Amino acid sequence: MYSARLKDKYKKDIIPALMNQFQYKNLMQVPKLMKICVNQGLGKSANTDKKVIDTGIEEMSIITGQKAVQTKAKIDISNFKLRKGMPVGVRVTLRGIKMYEFLDRLISVSVPRVRDFKGVNDKGFDGRGNYTMGVTEQIIFPEINIDKISKINGVDITFVTTAKTDKEGFALLKEFGLPFKK
Repeated sequence: MYSARLKDKYKKDIIPALMNQFQYKNLMQVPKLMKICVNQGLGKSANTDKKVIDTGIEEMSIITGQKAVQTKAKIDISNFKLRKGMPVGVRVTLRGIKMYEFLDRLISVSVPRVRDFKGVNDKGFDGRGNYTMGVTEQIIFPEINIDKISKINGVDITFVTTAKTDKEGFALLKEFGLPFKK
């Protein structure tokens, strides 16, 4: 049966490393990656042109390997000419093998393609061990054909973990191979 490379690495290497580092007494105390949420806001053009949402859904589905869904505005904001229920972006929540496959592609292929890359900022933790990073261009993903892109959009990626603190979450993601700044 197929198993993702990073899932095997987690079981063999990361669990023992974190147990030594944080002195856990039980295997279930070791933090693990629960899900990865990938989100893309499409801006003002999303509510005037339906094609923008369709393109966003298609791109996000290609990047993640899972069908994306559109997000809608929750409240009215008159300054942005935004009404409740209007489409504003697309999102995907990855779990299981697809999550590990996406993380593997992100770390080994996509992030090194960022121009002038000096490492991922370590200030994106929320206080509970979850980490959010932003990617300014969706073209760093090799699945996207640059010739077919009409507009460059950013992508937000959130790693949801069972870690209790930012220090544990940082250690977990560092063990997975996320290249944080020195």
